[in-house]
Amino acid sequence: MSPAIRMMSTTTLFIQIITFFLFTATVLSSSPPSGFSIDLFQRRSNSSSSRVSNTQLGSSPYADTEFENFVYLMNLQIGTPPIEIEAILDTGSEITWTNCFPCNDCIIPFSPLSSSTYKEKICDDNPCPYEINYEDKTYSRGTYATETIRLQSTSGKPYTMPETTIGCSHNSSADFKKPSPSGVVGLNWGPLSLLSQMGEDMLGLMSYCFSGKGTSKLNFGSNAIVSGDGTVSANLFRKLEHPNNYYLNLDAVSVGKTRIETLGTPLHASDGNIIIDSGTTLTYLPESYCKKVRTAVEKVVKAERVASPGYQLCYRTKNMDLFPVIKMHFQGGADLFLDKFNTYMTNGEVTCLMIVGDRLTPIFGNRAQNNFLVGYDPSSQLVSFKPTNCSALWS
Repeated sequence: MSPAIRMMSTTTLFIQIITFFLFTATVLSSSPPSGFSIDLFQRRSNSSSSRVSNTQLGSSPYADTEFENFVYLMNLQIGTPPIEIEAILDTGSEITWTNCFPCNDCIIPFSPLSSSTYKEKICDDNPCPYEINYEDKTYSRGTYATETIRLQSTSGKPYTMPETTIGCSHNSSADFKKPSPSGVVGLNWGPLSLLSQMGEDMLGLMSYCFSGKGTSKLNFGSNAIVSGDGTVSANLFRKLEHPNNYYLNLDAVSVGKTRIETLGTPLHASDGNIIIDSGTTLTYLPESYCKKVRTAVEKVVKAERVASPGYQLCYRTKNMDLFPVIKMHFQGGADLFLDKFNTYMTNGEVTCLMIVGDRLTPIFGNRAQNNFLVGYDPSSQLVSFKPTNCSALWS
C-alpha cells in the first residue's frame, strides 16, 4: 500500500481540499531518454530507452498543467489520434489512469475503440483488472492497457512514449467524473509510474516549482537538477513497508523561536518519517506532535478562535502579521523557512493553519512546498529545495 490523495469536500470555509488516501492495486512492470520539462500554470476555479525515438534525445518536452482546487493538474495526450486529458500530478501514487468509455456518468471519457495504439493487457485469457480504493471512499476500477502518451516538446515535435502501461477506468467515483480531473498521473518510485516508465536514462530525476499563481514547471531527467545559491538538501529514504513512496526525515518544527523536536514523540525516526507528496494539499503530522505545534502557534496569535471543518486551528482575522513564521527541519541539513502562504490560508475574514493532526501517514503537502524549486535525486538519496519565485521563474 502507498499513500496518494484523499479528497474531502466542504461548503463552508474552503471549497475543496485534497489530502491523501491509501490504495491497493495490481502492479506490472514496464520501462525511455534524457531531460525534459512540463509547464505548470494556474486556473482560478471554485521500458527500455529504445522505445523513444532517437530524434527525441536531448529535446525538452513539456505539458501545460493547471492548478485547480488545491491540486496540480497535468495536461497530457493519450492515444492515436491523440486526445488531451487532465489528471492530478501525484508523487504519492503509482498508477496513471484516466476515465475510459464505457464509463458510468463520465464527462468526455477517452475511447479506446477510437485509438489505433490502445492494447488491453491480458491476464489468464481475461483483461487484467485493477481496483483502487481510497480512504475517503472514492475509487477507480478498470483494466490495464498499453497506450501511447505524448507531451509537448520545445523542439516543436511531440515527445512520444509508446506502449506505456496505464489504467483504463470504467467506474470511478464522482470526484473524477467532472470534466477535470479525469484521472491521476502517478509519479512515485513504483514500476508503473510515469517517471519509472521513462526508463533508466532519466535516473529518477524530477523537479517542480509550485506556485499560488502564474506559471511554473515540472522537469524530468537532466533538466531536473536543483543547485545554486540558497539550495539545501534533505536525505531521501525508501522504506520497506511502503517502498514506492518518497520519505524525508523530519527532525523538528520551529514556530517562531520555539523549536519542537520529534525526539521523544511517536514521530521520531532516523530512516524517514514523513512522505513528500505533490498530490496532497495540507501537511499532516501525528496528532500528539501536531498538538505541540498548534499550542506554540496559539501562544503567539492574539485573535478570536473560530471553528472550520477540516482544520484544527482557525482565527477570525486576515492579518497575517499576527501569525508566527514556521520552519521545518529535515535530516541532512534542510532547514526550510516556510512563507506564511505555505502554512496559513485566509478566506474572507478567517485564517487557518494548514498543518493538521492525523492518525494516518505523515505527509509534507504541496501547499508547504510552494515557491521552492524541489528536486528529487534518488541516486544521491536527496531531495533539494531552492527558495524560488515559481510564478516568475519561467515567465
